[in-house]
Amino acid sequence: MANVNLIRRAEIGREKRVRTRAQLVEAANALFAGRAVESVTVDDVVQEAGVAKGTFYTHFDSLEALTAAVAEELVQSFDKLLQPGRASIAEPALRIAFGCRAFIDKALSDSRWAAVAARMAAANPQSGEILRRHLLEDLQHLSEDPPSAQLKLEIVVGIMLHMLRVLGEGRLSSFDPDAIVSTILRAIGLSPQQARSVLKRLPAAGMEKSLRTTAG
Repeated sequence: MANVNLIRRAEIGREKRVRTRAQLVEAANALFAGRAVESVTVDDVVQEAGVAKGTFYTHFDSLEALTAAVAEELVQSFDKLLQPGRASIAEPALRIAFGCRAFIDKALSDSRWAAVAARMAAANPQSGEILRRHLLEDLQHLSEDPPSAQLKLEIVVGIMLHMLRVLGEGRLSSFDPDAIVSTILRAIGLSPQQARSVLKRLPAAGMEKSLRTTAG
């Protein structure tokens, strides 16, 4: 019986650590949504999370480590959202359009998420490695020239990050997501006709359902 209690006690301890770490990440997430990343301090985070300062250092060595954790959580949650739809699409150009449109739809439905994602990308240029890798794979299927695929990757990422900043700041009174996706498709080498064909075949309904599920 004593062994069982010790095991359960250890489990409770682990669960508590997971919850506290999640509190800190969520607190930083909320702060980053309204302020520049570099202006947020450890004191700000622990006050927002409602924990002691020493607790912060139990989970993170530095504020930079917490920032990286926030960025990674954003990337993983969005990658998880994308993968079911992405895996069901065989055509590389359509997968790229699907991912870009889903990204834009998410930003439109949640400007706070867009603001945090943009700030995290600026503060952590290496964040989003999973998404970048998937995008590069699709671009490589469209081009046999690896340097060309790498350049196109940077173009797509640059456009998407700019749109995240704009949408996160609410700087657009009207917005056409398809126009942005079309611009991206043209930038990676598709003709106007090919871009229109891809847009017509986007599984928009499936994306909207996924976004509503995630938001809920």
